[in-house]
Amino acid sequence: MATSSITSSLKTFLFLGASAALVALALAGCSTTGKDKMTTGSIPTMSKPVDEMNNSDLAQATLALGKAYDANPKDRDTGINYANVLRMNGRNDQALAVMQQVAIAHPSDNGVLAAYGKAQAAAGQLNEALATIGRAQTPDRPDWRLVSAEGAILDQLGRSAEARAKYRDALMLQPNEPSILSNLGMSYVLTGDLKTAESYLRSAVSQPAADSRVRQNLALVVGLQGRFPEAEQIARQELTPQQANANVAYLRSMLAQQNSWQKLAAGDAKKAVN
Repeated sequence: MATSSITSSLKTFLFLGASAALVALALAGCSTTGKDKMTTGSIPTMSKPVDEMNNSDLAQATLALGKAYDANPKDRDTGINYANVLRMNGRNDQALAVMQQVAIAHPSDNGVLAAYGKAQAAAGQLNEALATIGRAQTPDRPDWRLVSAEGAILDQLGRSAEARAKYRDALMLQPNEPSILSNLGMSYVLTGDLKTAESYLRSAVSQPAADSRVRQNLALVVGLQGRFPEAEQIARQELTPQQANANVAYLRSMLAQQNSWQKLAAGDAKKAVN
């Protein structure tokens, strides 16, 4: 696996921020790396969190929300919900197109701007996403989710020091928040510091609000250090057998590239020194 491909794969494990933050897939078979709750109101039956939906749920939600969006593409909640499920299905460009229309209809709505920023980031428009998330923030009452989201974008841009400063700012606003701690830990994986990454991830897992997505990130970092039995045990916690098997299979495929991961870590560590 090429170094760029490994880095890209790793970044799919990042960014566990809550509803306004960036969301990317964690381990295969697992839900997103963020508690992206469905916005209720325009579609009363869509009250189940996106991150708790299985493939069948997602298919049904996508169909229902697509019809609702076609009927009223300017509806705020429908648009945000539809973009969320589209991203969960990997249809990032379509999600971005949806949020562009919603943002045109609601140019001053901070919730819309936050969702638009997520869609931009998922579609690879990182600098644009950073600007949009910044516009969604309220300076006198900063939202920790958006601060963490900025960190996630900065990590994807390779600006690790700035990203970690944002995560620490977010922790000042929301102490011990597991999603922020997890993002901070995974930021250190990107620069090859697995020991520091594990420390933050174990802190994240120890928090009462930690969910399975945080544990999957910990499983990856433990596995990258050669402790696969322990990694597999972590990966199987609190998941259905089907989800657990999918996650472990994906974890195995990632760790099968161990030599490439080590080269990535060594290269990033060297860059950090230089």
